[in-house]
Amino acid sequence: MFIEEASLVMKGIAAEYNTILNLVRYIDLSHNNFSGEIPTELTSLGAVQSLNLSDNSFTGRIPSSIGAMSALESIDLSGNQFDGEIPQSISNLTFLSFLNFSNNNLIGKIPLSTQMQSFEASCFIGNELCGAPLPENCTETVQTSDHENGEELDGDEDEVDWFYVSMALGFVVGFWSVIGSLLVNKRWRYM
Repeated sequence: MFIEEASLVMKGIAAEYNTILNLVRYIDLSHNNFSGEIPTELTSLGAVQSLNLSDNSFTGRIPSSIGAMSALESIDLSGNQFDGEIPQSISNLTFLSFLNFSNNNLIGKIPLSTQMQSFEASCFIGNELCGAPLPENCTETVQTSDHENGEELDGDEDEVDWFYVSMALGFVVGFWSVIGSLLVNKRWRYM
């Protein structure tokens, strides 16, 4: 068994660490031609603030355990071959201020969170993603593709017609309620 220990004296204060992996703050493994999936052990390093795995040949899905890296401020997974959806757990990363998932094989909707919607669309290009901050809306994509395949949209056309009919009817009733009141009550005409 390998025992990790470190003593660190900083500003006159001695600190003993039983595991030095808790000291790891920045991981940059970019441009190394690594392949395979991200080891789950990597996502257990909760003190990591910056993770850069860009421009390798990583495959598989982004592990959902990445959302447990609560100190993460920067993550760059661009230029790999990740597939599947972006895990919803990534919305747990409240300190995240930089993200780049571009040029992978990711699909589906970008998870909803304040941080995820604040990133530029360029952080997600080169994937089959939809939803904010991208201009492509996920629900429009599904409806458009169904309609292009010749499938009828189940009752949506009737609902749209009823919407406009009820809107026009509401305007007419509201307009004539005001005009009718003014015609009936002469005192209100001069107010």
